[in-house]
Amino acid sequence: MKTKSVKGTRDYLPQEAELRDRMQKKIVDIYRQNGFSRIMTPAVEDIENLDKSDGGDNLNLIFKIMKRGDKLQKALENGKENELCDMGLRYDLTLPLTRYFAANRQNLPYPFKAIQTDKVYRAENPQKGRLREFMQCDIDVIGDPEPECEIELIAVTAKALRALDIGSFTVRVNDRTVLNAMLSAFGFANEELPSVCISFDKFDKIGVDGVSNELTEKGYDKSAIEKLSDVLSKLPLTLDKVTEIVGEETTARLSKIINASREIANGNYGVEFDISLVRGQGYYTGTVFEVRSENFGSSVAGGGRYDNLIGKFIGENIPACGFSIGFERIFSILIEQKRAVSSKNKIAIFYEDNFSDVYAKAEELRKEYDVAIFKKPKKQGAFLNRLQTSGFVGFAYADGNVKLFEK
Repeated sequence: MKTKSVKGTRDYLPQEAELRDRMQKKIVDIYRQNGFSRIMTPAVEDIENLDKSDGGDNLNLIFKIMKRGDKLQKALENGKENELCDMGLRYDLTLPLTRYFAANRQNLPYPFKAIQTDKVYRAENPQKGRLREFMQCDIDVIGDPEPECEIELIAVTAKALRALDIGSFTVRVNDRTVLNAMLSAFGFANEELPSVCISFDKFDKIGVDGVSNELTEKGYDKSAIEKLSDVLSKLPLTLDKVTEIVGEETTARLSKIINASREIANGNYGVEFDISLVRGQGYYTGTVFEVRSENFGSSVAGGGRYDNLIGKFIGENIPACGFSIGFERIFSILIEQKRAVSSKNKIAIFYEDNFSDVYAKAEELRKEYDVAIFKKPKKQGAFLNRLQTSGFVGFAYADGNVKLFEK
């Protein structure tokens, strides 16, 4: 038997678990204060739903679940590998939400404002900051096509990030329709745009030459590639400059979202236009956004508008937009910074043969402390050292007098 957790997953010590609980509580409390309602969905989804979800590269990272019993045996006998699986683990919370809404829309308010905080699974190559099992914290609005939807999502997500005390951050905003219009103006054909955007999305990693070479290998128009490369070499590009290329009507919605979000931010965080922001999921149809932390030097949240995904279930396009906080990335930084993990001080109280009396005394102490009850250990010194290492601030006996550890 192996004691180590499966590769790409991890165990959490009590202090780590407590920090995760507190982070989730802060996020969910703010979401609820702003009128969002929490829902829960299964970790397992129908494989057909996952395969048709336009999840970009994530579709290659689905953990598939094999059929069971006679169904598996028949599939094996038929030699049809693509029929061996009928379910899979969700790779994000967006696809489950859209299925949930399609199944329960008659019992939900419209527009519907949802909270999801749960684990998702991707068959990643495990490395620092990238797990196969990880937590996502999402808010989504279903049924609102107006730009105010994006403005609210940006404001509420920023409020949650500020509550987590991550320091300075900037919300980067773009719009797939604006980006597509610019690429079309350069000479790329409409049917080429999804593939061009996939290459464009790698700009941060492979640079101008990398994007240009990849598009050349795909056989796209040389003139269009040169125009795109020229723009990429001059980043950052202002929205006014893009407006000159695609027209004011195309950028009006995006301009409204950015200006209103800056007004709400009131200097507490940045809001910037970024034409290079694409986001890899194929289901995005309009506005996309990411939050970049100045202290962490990385993206800590992202999302966008996905107006066509629900229509795959009900044959009716329903507007939808969401924002997801990168919970694991923030957690890893906070734990490295050794952030305090308890809102109340935790102490131990010891009993010998008087458990009932000590339990009553513990109840009194719980007005001020978090209290754990233990049998008085034979080797008390070693036990107290272990408690202190685990985050306890002191201990008491049946008399209830608390003795604090020296710091």
